[in-house]
Amino acid sequence: AEEAEAVVAQIRSAGGRAILAQADVSVSAEVTDMAARVAAELGAIDILVNNAGVAVTGVSEEDFDRGIAVNLKSAFLCTEAVLPGMTARHWGRIVNISSGAARGPGLLGVIYNASKAGLEGLTRGYASRTAKDGITVNAIAPGPTDTEMAAPLKAGGVEARIPVGRMGQAEDIAQATIMVIGNEFITGQTIAVNGGLAFL
Repeated sequence: AEEAEAVVAQIRSAGGRAILAQADVSVSAEVTDMAARVAAELGAIDILVNNAGVAVTGVSEEDFDRGIAVNLKSAFLCTEAVLPGMTARHWGRIVNISSGAARGPGLLGVIYNASKAGLEGLTRGYASRTAKDGITVNAIAPGPTDTEMAAPLKAGGVEARIPVGRMGQAEDIAQATIMVIGNEFITGQTIAVNGGLAFL
């Protein structure tokens, strides 16, 4: 919560409007309440970035349920919460943060791979349903990115495998996200942001 509060403070200090709306995005009622609060305090939700994610390296049924709930179900619930308003306004942008693991072996476990592959399917499905309503739906698929979740990859020397010679940064993912939000003709796509890792 401290990091989120710091982001809210930065946005406000730059002249923007922001609130901290905390929720378990894998629980329908919490997502509905969160979306209603944001709309009430900040206005209509025109842009949604589904960025919840958890690396699940185990393979128990409990691990599977948790991975799917956080990495896939949450995007479904958040999308469903904002879609009626976007449809009514005939404008919306939805960006799902996927992973290179959706299309390759990945390094964070089979459940992570499966959940992110499902997220890309969800992206294409919603894109085909919403294009006529002025809503685009795309996915960003980062390669190894310098985050807490990817710390074991960094420790294992993954940078040596990336053609550009470094891990991705949050700013790299943000720039790609802004790019698809700003383009009304891109929908149903997965944009790889991986420093050329796909070449290997």
